[in-house]
Amino acid sequence: MAKKTLIQRDPKHPIIRTFASFVRIEAASGVLLLGFAVLALLWANSTWGDSYVALWQTVMTVGVGEFAISKPLLLWINDGLMAIFFFVVGLEIKREVLVGELASPKKAALPLAAAVGGMVVPAAAYVLFNVGTAGIDGWAIPMATDIAFALGVLALLGSRAPLSLKIFLTALAIADDLGAVLVIAFFYTAELKVGALVAAAAFLVALVVINRMNTRHPLPYVLLGIGLWVAFLKSGIHATIGGVLLALTIPARQRIPAAQFQEEGDYLMKRYREAADADEGALFSEQQAVVHTLEESCEAVQTPLERLEHSLHPWVGFFIMPVFALANAGVVLSGEMLGVAFGSTITLGIIAGLVLGKQLGVSLFAWLAVRLGWAELPENVSWRQVYGVAWLTGIGFTMSLFIANLGFEEQVALDSAKIGILVASLISGLGGWVLLGRAQPPEKTPAS
Repeated sequence: MAKKTLIQRDPKHPIIRTFASFVRIEAASGVLLLGFAVLALLWANSTWGDSYVALWQTVMTVGVGEFAISKPLLLWINDGLMAIFFFVVGLEIKREVLVGELASPKKAALPLAAAVGGMVVPAAAYVLFNVGTAGIDGWAIPMATDIAFALGVLALLGSRAPLSLKIFLTALAIADDLGAVLVIAFFYTAELKVGALVAAAAFLVALVVINRMNTRHPLPYVLLGIGLWVAFLKSGIHATIGGVLLALTIPARQRIPAAQFQEEGDYLMKRYREAADADEGALFSEQQAVVHTLEESCEAVQTPLERLEHSLHPWVGFFIMPVFALANAGVVLSGEMLGVAFGSTITLGIIAGLVLGKQLGVSLFAWLAVRLGWAELPENVSWRQVYGVAWLTGIGFTMSLFIANLGFEEQVALDSAKIGILVASLISGLGGWVLLGRAQPPEKTPAS
């Protein structure tokens, strides 16, 4: 009798699926993100609060002489580590546009419409509070959605949140990220330096050239990507945009088609079984050769984009985002600061945008897209669940904090924005969790 494989013996053996793995990492990352945000608040408001500020203002220098870059640790995180975060965001956007939920007009219509509504209405709500004031520079803060926190809340709901709802939220949040990237590039840019922009363009052209040459090894992209990041850092355009542009040059082509991989895989596994059934000691080298050949086939059928996203996603979720939260979420919650914040149009505008603007914009624009015949509701998803997801998109956090750092240099304004983001994200998360916990899936129409 032939031996059963591990997967045959154990039907619950985990087979890695791209989207399921993505959701698990994002959900777990959301929990970790919350923990580090709480730690930042506790640290900033403890007797060691001065050390919290001093740590992130510690100046670090990388390089030698004229080629050295000196920045406070906070900026190395916000400009450096977050460039990797934006690189992964760029990979996600490219994947979704090529083969995901944004790959065709029919599939993309609903999440794109919802994302547009979730950017326009919150920004308008913020502007209503801040038009004609110095706080107007923060108009883009409530446009953002934190996908890790949002999916983390959905994960808490278990089977009450169907897979189609998670896919809808993910596609919406990625489209939202694309909008945030464009806003940062076009509206949060300092004085432009032509020489650095020319250098950035040269690095970008070189990246496109090696892409067209079907270069698949990551090293050339890493080296040119570092040059692109430095050029953007010196140009006046935020350096993290370099991460997104680098991601768009990563090849998304297979070296061999899936059918050829299946054929080669069947042949190689047959060779491996034959070797295993014979004299194992004499044929050990042949088994090794089969394994190495199969490994090469696996590499050839995967795209560099898929491999990079799969390898970097855990680093972003479990290291970069928590470190960003630790460095940026700390704000002193004294009675005086809270009084200033809740009397500030910045705080009130952010809360109005994230809590009210998001739920109104996402649900209204999604309803209009379906009503006009441009889109259809996902399978097993009700309008009440869409409304619950609209609440979850009000969890701005990571991207909102990032934009707040770009919009405000004055500390009181920045602290007011942080308090607004934290309060609005908490309200939106709890509201979405309650609504989705009570929502019922749509009733299935009986077959005629």
